[in-house]
Parts: sequence; C-alpha cells; structure tokens
Amino acid sequence: MTTVLLTGFEPFDNDSINPSWEVVHRLQGETIAGAMVVATQLACEFGKSLRQLERAIKKHQPTIVIAVGQAGGRTDITPERVAINLTDARIGDNAGKQPTDRPIHPQGPAAYFSTLPVKAMVQALQREGLPASLSLSAGTFVCNHVFYGLMAMQQRHGVQRCGFIHIPFLPSQAAGRTGAPSMAQEDMVRALRICVEVSVRRKRDVRTTGGTTH
Repeated sequence: MTTVLLTGFEPFDNDSINPSWEVVHRLQGETIAGAMVVATQLACEFGKSLRQLERAIKKHQPTIVIAVGQAGGRTDITPERVAINLTDARIGDNAGKQPTDRPIHPQGPAAYFSTLPVKAMVQALQREGLPASLSLSAGTFVCNHVFYGLMAMQQRHGVQRCGFIHIPFLPSQAAGRTGAPSMAQEDMVRALRICVEVSVRRKRDVRTTGGTTH
C-alpha cells in the first residue's frame, strides 16, 4: 500500500497551538485514495526538524511526503512551489537560534521546485469551495528550511513526490490578533484530505497559469 507521510509543527512564537499539527494529526491512520496516511510532528527548530523528518521517512518509507506549516496572515490554503537555499530568521526558533543570511546547504542548489501537483491541488480545492492559491515563497524561517531539506532528501530516500503546504491561523489564534484572517479547522482538514488525494492520483501536474505579475 502507498504511504503518505504528513508533517506538522509544534507551536512557536508564544502560541499554544500550531494549526499545521492540529490539522495533520486528524488524518493519522486514514486511507485516502488507497493510500495510508501517517503523521508526525516536527520541532520548530533549525536542524532538529530535518533530523526528525529524515527519521520519519526512514521509518515509514513513504511514496509521498507533504509537510505542512502555519502562515499567519494568509487567507487561504497555499501549496508552495519553490524552496530556496536561504535562512534569514526574523525571530528565534524554539531553541533560540536566529540564523541570518545563511544557506541551508552550502553546496546545494539555489532552489528546489516542489514535485507535488500543486496547481492541480489548487484547482481541486477551489472546485470544492475552499480558498486556495499557489504560493511562490515559503519564507526564510523553519518552514522553508524543512521544505528545502525535504526536497534534498527526495532522491536519497526514494520518495516519488513531496513538497510543502502553508495553512492560515485557526479562529482561536486570530481571536487575539485584530484583523488576522483564519480558517475553520474542519475546512483545513478537508482541504488537506483533498491535497493528499490529488497527490496520490496525479503523477504530473496540470498545465495552467500560476504565476504573478508582482
């Protein structure tokens, strides 16, 4: 049976929850499009998160890996298209590390592209009435760190497709942040379920526009 590994992060930046883990762990043990879903939580720490990710990949030997992270301020589900070889932390991680202007892998390429069918995901989410758009920046914090590290691991561990998805705040988080957008947990669980199904069923992405003019 095909295995899909989902990862979410522990809380960070003084929050008590992280929507990525709240959503991801709800899919643990589900069978979606004939694939078994396993979920694991990653530390919001540079270095440690990648070690945990690699251990999970070795343990579960997944065909597909989808890492999920929080993007406070975004209004929709945003599959990420590109990971860049740069860490430039605005705040410290959960271990207090705040690297600035450093490559993730000094000898690595400048960027990796997601191998998930990201445009097909966005189309499927929109058809189901869920806000979604393609993102061209995963930031320069731990989310991008994990995304880049995951793509660097792909061939080494025989993963067929992998990438990263950002999700908004939960309503309980937005309640303490005036004007912050959020999305209901059940909608995000449904959205991630759709993304898993699309990733299992589609080996190639759809050919449609997904760029921006700014």
